[in-house]
Amino acid sequence: MLPLNPALAATFRPPVMEARRWLQGLAFPPERPLINLSQAAPVEPPPEALRRAMAEAALERPDAHLYGPVLGRPELREAVARDWSRAYAGPIRPEEVAITQGCNQAFCAAIQTLARAGDEVILPTPWYFNHKMWLDMQGIRAVPLRCGPGMLPDAEAAARLISDRSRAIVLVSPNNPSGTEYPAELLHAFFELARSRGLALVLDETYRDFDAREDAPHDLFADPDWGDTLIHLYSFSKAYRLTGHRVGALIASPARMAQIEKFLDTVAICAGQLGQIGAAWGMANLRDWLAGERAEILARRNAMAQGMAALPGWRVKGCGAYFAWVEHPFDMPAPELAQRLLREAGVLLLPGTMFMPADDPEAARHLRIAFANADRDGIAALMRRLEAFRP
Repeated sequence: MLPLNPALAATFRPPVMEARRWLQGLAFPPERPLINLSQAAPVEPPPEALRRAMAEAALERPDAHLYGPVLGRPELREAVARDWSRAYAGPIRPEEVAITQGCNQAFCAAIQTLARAGDEVILPTPWYFNHKMWLDMQGIRAVPLRCGPGMLPDAEAAARLISDRSRAIVLVSPNNPSGTEYPAELLHAFFELARSRGLALVLDETYRDFDAREDAPHDLFADPDWGDTLIHLYSFSKAYRLTGHRVGALIASPARMAQIEKFLDTVAICAGQLGQIGAAWGMANLRDWLAGERAEILARRNAMAQGMAALPGWRVKGCGAYFAWVEHPFDMPAPELAQRLLREAGVLLLPGTMFMPADDPEAARHLRIAFANADRDGIAALMRRLEAFRP
């Protein structure tokens, strides 16, 4: 038998793919089609104007089909630096921006520069499962930090978890899987904690475009020395429906960017050119369209919260951006419940056990619902099916 990396073998299989396997052999009648709330991804293609811009680039721009700069196309790096500087009221330079193959690759690149096998990274629980998987694969211990009321992590609790092997704290806001938007003062407390202990704060803001707050979610970039502590991650996938084109961004100090470049050149050379062209075009031309997308997601959030509030026994622990993290009322573990909801109610969602340590008893009490994949009629249908479900 060929050898197998034990660190890779030790981590779990991709949860969304595992849930898709549950669909094998099942059929759903036309009067009750499947409601798929398992994956946080737009179910429609980019708007036509963006697709046309990308198609024109594919036909007219030879460089759209060639290798580009490892750290990304200059026009996209400049656009990110300009827009983020304005949004966060702090100067960010293009040389502090890297374009990656999606935000997952941005996370992998950041961690690769920070930690090695045997080191530790603090992750609030419930965690984003791909973050946990990458740490497992690298032999890096994920130290769970249980969230408290409002699904918020606590900086003082995190401080008690720091050891001489700690290298970073990872936060996701708005959060996946809970949807919770972390207050600016909370992010600042974690930033100061990380700085005082010589750690990195890795802040994943994939869902920043759908934050319910009108003002900037934090002012960390206003600190003149932010690059000594902060690494910021972002994805264009949700904002412009570019999931299949894999375009993300990483913002870090120029010194760290030199190390990021080594990683990106080795694993991909560069992000896809057409996706980068599309992202830059979207930033320049789709501001009003994106505002409409945000308004629709916020309306779905309200529909989700109101609908769940009317369901006896169910409890919403967090709700925002694309997600709701809910506690179910049934006397069965979440994995069993999720599969029964699929077979008996035609609803596909993920159990909390896919987002928490295996020994955490709270995991079996929770479900993640990626409600942004359903319109308001779909959310209403979801509520009817959950209300009618009888174990």
